[in-house]
Amino acid sequence: MPEFAEPLARLVDEFRRLPGIGQKSAQRIAFHILRAAKQDAFRLAQAVIDVKEKLGLCAICNNVSAGEMCPYCASETRDRSVICVVEEAPNILPIETTRTFEGLYHVLHGAISPLRGIGPEQLKIKSLIERLSSGEVKEIILATNPTVEGEATAAYLSRLLKPLGLRVTRIAMGIPVGSDLEYADEVSMSKSLENRREL
Repeated sequence: MPEFAEPLARLVDEFRRLPGIGQKSAQRIAFHILRAAKQDAFRLAQAVIDVKEKLGLCAICNNVSAGEMCPYCASETRDRSVICVVEEAPNILPIETTRTFEGLYHVLHGAISPLRGIGPEQLKIKSLIERLSSGEVKEIILATNPTVEGEATAAYLSRLLKPLGLRVTRIAMGIPVGSDLEYADEVSMSKSLENRREL
């Protein structure tokens, strides 16, 4: 590994700690910052500080928020009868980019994973149940990831919520549009068959 001046080496080490950033990418980013104007570096540093100091969780859905409520919960136009449950806040973005979902969200901050010591108690499930007490919610869409943990979480929530008289649905999974069946793995193929619909 090359020897860098201590401040640069420390910056490379910090960038390497970020997900998806290896040694070479960390070095490229660090050298980019070194070459950048001082005010650009200060702007980046201030943005990082602001994220830590000015953001928290929405009091209603646990999404990342700059205020007490996130923009979705604060919106007057969202459909309050439908809640889409996701594992993490970044999972909201792909749903929003479809421009087809008009309901609200609930962020669990994880998925049930006994191997990692994460049970239902560690997730934001209690606050979801509290949200249902108003009687306004008619449907819960379970949009957890298509992993073993995501499936376990969806199954747990389904068993918990169905007795409350709510419509509990699960997002469909299967073969992505534009892909070739030849390259589909067996889980995706079986989900595609399971989630087929009549034409």
